Amino acid sequence: MKIGFIGSGIMGRPMAENLLRAGHRLFVYGRRFDRIEPMLVMGALGKGTPAEVAAEADISFTVVSDTTDVEQIILGDRGLVHGARPGHTIVDMSTVSPAATRRIAAALAERGVHMLDAPVSGGETGAKDGTLSIMVGGEAPIFDKVRPLFDILGKNVVHVGDHGAGQVVKCCNQIVAGLTLEGVAEAILLARRNGVDPVKMREALMGGFAGSRILDVHGSRMLDAHYKPGFKVKLHHKDMAIVMDNAQETATPLPGAALVAQQMNALMGAGDSELDSSAIMRALERLIGDTQGNGR
Repeated sequence: MKIGFIGSGIMGRPMAENLLRAGHRLFVYGRRFDRIEPMLVMGALGKGTPAEVAAEADISFTVVSDTTDVEQIILGDRGLVHGARPGHTIVDMSTVSPAATRRIAAALAERGVHMLDAPVSGGETGAKDGTLSIMVGGEAPIFDKVRPLFDILGKNVVHVGDHGAGQVVKCCNQIVAGLTLEGVAEAILLARRNGVDPVKMREALMGGFAGSRILDVHGSRMLDAHYKPGFKVKLHHKDMAIVMDNAQETATPLPGAALVAQQMNALMGAGDSELDSSAIMRALERLIGDTQGNGR
């Protein structure tokens, strides 16, 4: 299949590479040549604008950082919409505003172009291994058409509803992930403050009901104070802003999510934007004046 692909970051590039390995033809666009060069080496063809990408492809994927980028890449002056023929499908796998997603889908529908919102969870490892969880919003027949491509990129692929529903479910994912990160960090801090070995604490919790992937992976990062990303603070900060905007729009009380959003604000303010979001541990440590990461 001829596929357009825009997105060459931590998540996008390995996803594109998996599609190439599966034998699909990719047409790619990137603002920086060095970011798309690995895909070109694997056989992708570079294009000068998103519109040129869509003109060559049957389906176009976008995996970029924020709502503004998605709007510009899809609907901008040289956006995908200007090269897409009626019947073309655009699959946005970014994490962006549900309300903006619905507006974009409506604008595309007026041109006879289909859209799916399909944000992902699973991090860089999931993108590389093709084991992402993919939550998809849009029309069911279009989902069924794209499903074989989703199966290359992920292992847990769920159609969750109409346009925007995928982004709402991603908001839910970020609430659970963020609150679990906060819980793990608080548990480590409490153990340290009581003179209990936090490594042993984590080992004990992993065998019970509190065990989780976040306690396993990110708990280890916190214990080692190893915050090389991974999923960067600045992206989790952006995602929590989307969550809180949606809560405001829908008058939904989310006190726990608000706490996580404030912790991400604290990390951004402290200059930790490029660290892994498990650095939420550092926000707690600073509350007790600990700059060494020893919790005392």
